[in-house]
Amino acid sequence: MAEQTEQGDRRAQFLLHMYDETWNNINRHLTVVWQSVAVLTGAFAVFSLTEKGIVSFDLATATIVGISAWLVGHTYDAHTWFNRNLAIIANIERQFLRSEDEKHIHYYFKEHRSASRPIAHLALQQAFGVGVASLVLIYHFIERVLPGVGQPWRNFDPARTLPYLMFVVSLVWLMVFRRRQIRTLEQFYRRSPGIPVEEQKEQPTL
Repeated sequence: MAEQTEQGDRRAQFLLHMYDETWNNINRHLTVVWQSVAVLTGAFAVFSLTEKGIVSFDLATATIVGISAWLVGHTYDAHTWFNRNLAIIANIERQFLRSEDEKHIHYYFKEHRSASRPIAHLALQQAFGVGVASLVLIYHFIERVLPGVGQPWRNFDPARTLPYLMFVVSLVWLMVFRRRQIRTLEQFYRRSPGIPVEEQKEQPTL
């Protein structure tokens, strides 16, 4: 009996330590996304190279579109990490909380978050990345594409299509990447659903 009690205490200590580290993982991963925003902001320095003739306006625009897609991809990855770690946290909480704690403490441990819905923090950064890409594409269209409308085909410059090719490639990649991340998270939910809430009445409490 004493041995079982000791094993139970060791398990509780392990789960609580895992609980703390999982929260630390969430915080670290969200910080990485903010670092990506800083990189995206610094990418605008590429435009200064266009004034010196080192990089063409077309290439600079395509680069920023690609970096914006990279930022959005990071938010999808962070979304997967966040929800997966939050599910682990909820599963650990179910080891200690009882079903009535849904009202006494919080109800978030009762069920896992949607695999496709990002938190507001990440949704805002996705909107930022999409907004930056849209802004530079609109500006490029006005400056480089619109003046050529109606002109002879011999005046067509293939380099003007670079930003739009980058946009199409990035969009396809993001759609595939997002779908794969959602599938990964849904698989985790299926394989590690945690203790059902109705069974928590018999679970040990802190």
